[in-house]
Amino acid sequence: MKDINPILNTFEEMMKAYSRAGPVITSMKNGKTPTFYCRALVELDDFIKEVWKDTGGRKSMSKSNSKALSTLRQKLRKYITEKDFEKEIEAFRENSPKDDDDDEEERVEEADSDNEDNDRVNYFKKQEPIPDFAKFKKGADHGSDSDSDWGSSSDDESSSSSDDDKPQAADYFRKTQKDGGDDEQKQVKKDLRKDRKEKDRKKKREEDDCKGGVAIPSEKPKMFAKDAEINTAAVSKKLNEIIAARGKKRTDRREQIELLHELQAIAENHNLTSALVKIKFCIVSSIFDYNPKVSDAMKTEYWSKILERTSEMLTLLLSTNDIILTKSIPEDEEEYEKSPFKLHGCVLTLAERLDEEFIKLLKECDPHSNEYVERLKDEKQVSTIIDKVEEYLERQGTSSELCRIYIRKIEHLYYKFDPTVLKQKDGEIPADAFTSVKVMDKMCKYIYSHDETDRLRTRAILSHIYHHSIHDNWFKARDLFLMSHLQENIHNSDPATQILYNRAIAHLGLCAFRHANIKDAHNCLLDLMMTGKVKELLAQGLMPQKQHERSKKQEKIEKQRQMPFHMHINLEVLECVYLVSAMLIEIPYMAAHEFDARRRMISKTYYQQLRLSERQSLVGPPESVREHVVAASKAMCNGNWAACNNFLINEKMNGKVWDLFYQADKVRAMLTKLIKEKALRIWLVTYSYVYDSISMPILPPMFELERATVHSIISKMIINEELMASLDEPSEAVVMHRSEPSRLQSLALQLTDKVNNFVDSNGRIFEMKQGNFRNQGNFRERNNFNRQDWGGRQRRERNRNNDERNNS
Repeated sequence: MKDINPILNTFEEMMKAYSRAGPVITSMKNGKTPTFYCRALVELDDFIKEVWKDTGGRKSMSKSNSKALSTLRQKLRKYITEKDFEKEIEAFRENSPKDDDDDEEERVEEADSDNEDNDRVNYFKKQEPIPDFAKFKKGADHGSDSDSDWGSSSDDESSSSSDDDKPQAADYFRKTQKDGGDDEQKQVKKDLRKDRKEKDRKKKREEDDCKGGVAIPSEKPKMFAKDAEINTAAVSKKLNEIIAARGKKRTDRREQIELLHELQAIAENHNLTSALVKIKFCIVSSIFDYNPKVSDAMKTEYWSKILERTSEMLTLLLSTNDIILTKSIPEDEEEYEKSPFKLHGCVLTLAERLDEEFIKLLKECDPHSNEYVERLKDEKQVSTIIDKVEEYLERQGTSSELCRIYIRKIEHLYYKFDPTVLKQKDGEIPADAFTSVKVMDKMCKYIYSHDETDRLRTRAILSHIYHHSIHDNWFKARDLFLMSHLQENIHNSDPATQILYNRAIAHLGLCAFRHANIKDAHNCLLDLMMTGKVKELLAQGLMPQKQHERSKKQEKIEKQRQMPFHMHINLEVLECVYLVSAMLIEIPYMAAHEFDARRRMISKTYYQQLRLSERQSLVGPPESVREHVVAASKAMCNGNWAACNNFLINEKMNGKVWDLFYQADKVRAMLTKLIKEKALRIWLVTYSYVYDSISMPILPPMFELERATVHSIISKMIINEELMASLDEPSEAVVMHRSEPSRLQSLALQLTDKVNNFVDSNGRIFEMKQGNFRNQGNFRERNNFNRQDWGGRQRRERNRNNDERNNS
C-alpha cells in the first residue's frame, strides 16, 4: 500500500525550509525560482494526480492514507497558488530542461557565490538528493524504498529523534557532490520523466479513441491463417466472433470498427456478396454505437464513413433480388450460401437513425458559420439514401414500413419551395410536368389510406397543408385543414406534432394574406401572436425565463426539439403580416363604432400597441416593423391612404419583409389596393356627419381607384347598413341621411350611459358598507322603500307627541 503520511510530512518541511532559504536562493537566481525546486513541485503534482485518478488504488488505501492524500492535494494547490508558482511550473513543463545542464549551471552559480557571501553557502553544506515522488507510484513491492527515503515507520521516527541525526529541512534543497549517486539519480529521473510523458500521450490517445469507455490495449487478432480457405461460412463465423463483443463493458469500439473494415476488404476481394451486405450493416450499427451519449452528435469523420457504408450497402441490395434483409428473420436462421440469401437486419431503422443524426449535427453547428453550410450539403446524400430505402421497401417491404419511409421523405420535402409549381399555374410550363406538389400528393395520399397510426397521418396532413400554403394553393390547404378537424384534438398530440401544427398554421396565414383574405390571415396568426411566445411555439429558440420556471432537464429537452436553422420561419414577416391584417380589420371597425361605449377589441395585441403609442409624449420616426404599422394605422384613421401606404411600403420595409415574398411586386400591389379601399370606407364613415351629400366623381381620383370599385364599395356599405345614405344616380351623388345622432348627441348619450352605470355601482357599494343584504331588488326601489319607512317613523312620532299633549 502507498504510504502518503511521510510524503505529507516531508512536503510541510520543504515549505518551511523554502520559506527560510527561498529569498536567498531566489536572489542568487536573479529573481527566478530554482529549477530543482520547480522539478520537485512538478513531480509531486504529477504523482498526486496519478494516485488520485487511480480509483482502485484509492479504494484500497487505509483511512489515514486517504485523508493524508486529500490534505496533501489541497495544500499543494494552495501553496502553488499563493506563492505564484503557476507560470514557472508551466514554463518548466513546456521547456523540460535537462538535469545535467541545470546541475552544471547551479554548480557554477554556487562556486561564484562562495566568494561573495560565505553565509549563503552555509545552507548548502550538506548534500541530500531531491525527494523522488515517483517511487511512491508503486505498490507494496517498493515499501522498503519508500521507507528508506521518507522514514515511514514509528520506530524510525523515535530512533532519529535526536537533533544531530535528524536532517534539516534546508538539506532537501542542497545539491549532492557524489559522482556516482548524482549520475544514478539523474538517470532515474530521466527515465521517470520519459515514462510519465509516454503514459500521458497514451492516456490522451485512449480518451480520444474511446469516449466514455475503457479501452484495454491488446494485440489485433489475425483474421485468417495464410493457408486457410476463405469462403462465406468462414467470413460469417469471423463476423459473429467480432459482433459477440459488441456492447460489452470493456470492448474497444474503435478497434471493433477497424476489424469489421478489414473483414469487409476480405469479403470484397473474394466476391462474397451476401456476407458483404451483412458486414456493411454491422459496420453502420457499430458506428452508431461508437457514441455512448444519444443526445450528442457523432464525430464528422464517422459521419462521412456511415454515409459511405450505408450507400454501398443499399446499392448492393438494389443490384440483386436474391438478398432479403429483414428483421423478421432470426439471427440463428440466417442464410448466406443458398439463394435467396436471408439476413437479419432493418434498413428502415438505419435510415431513420441516420436522419436523426443528421438533424443533431445541424443543431450542434453554429447556423451562421461555414460549418453549417458544409453539413447542410450532406442532405443530398441523406435524401439519396432515403430514396434507395424507399425503392427497396417498395419491392420487398410492407405497407407500414412504406408509410414510415414516406414520412421521412416528406419531412425533407414539405418546407422547400418549388418555383416550377407557380410557373405551371401561370402556364409557363406544361401541366403534366413533374413537381414537388405531385410527389407530396402521392406520398400523403398513400399514408392517408394505409397508415394504422394517427400520428403519421396527422404529420402527413400538416406537411401537406404546409406545402400547399407555400405554393399559394390557398383553397386546397384551407379545405384540407378544415376537413381534418385537427384543431379540435391537436393538444393531445406529442410536442413535435404540435410544433408542426404551429408551423403549418403560420404558413397558412401567410398564404391567406397573399390571396388578400385578411380575416382568414388574422384568424390563423391570432393564436400564435397573442401569446408573445411565437419563437417557442415554432421551436426556433427559447425565451429567457426565471430560473425556477424551467429546470436544466426541461431546458435540455426543449433544445432537442428545436428546428434546424434552415427550416426557420421569418418572425418579422409573421409579425408584420399579423399587425397589417389587424390594422385593416380594426381601424374600419373603430371608425364605425367610434361612440360605442361597449366596443370590443378584435385584436388585443394590436390594440395594446396602438394605445402604447398614444401614451408616448414624443414619437419619433418609425424604426422597427411594429412602429411602421402603428404609424400607418394613425394615417389610416384620418383616411390618408398615401401616408399609410408610404409607412408600410418603403425601402426599409421592403428589405425586412416584402422582398422576402415570392413575386413581391404582386404582394405590394395587393396591399396598396387594400389600403385604398379601407381608407375609402373609413373616410365615408368618419365624414358622413359633416356632409349632406358627396359627389361620386371626386372619390375615384382622391383614392386612385376605379369608378366601378368606388361604386361597388359604397353600395355594399349601404346594403350592410354601415353607411346611412342612398345613391342618386342622375346627379351621381351619395345623399346622407340624418337618422343617426350627430357627434354631440352621440357623446351625450355615451355620457348618460356612463353616469347610469356609475350610479348603480355606487349604490351597490353603499349597501355593502351598510350591511343590507336582505333586499335584492333594484337600488332605486330600495331607496324609495327607505324614504317611505322614514316618513312613517315621523308620523308615528308626531302622533305620540299629540297624545301626550292631550293627556296633560
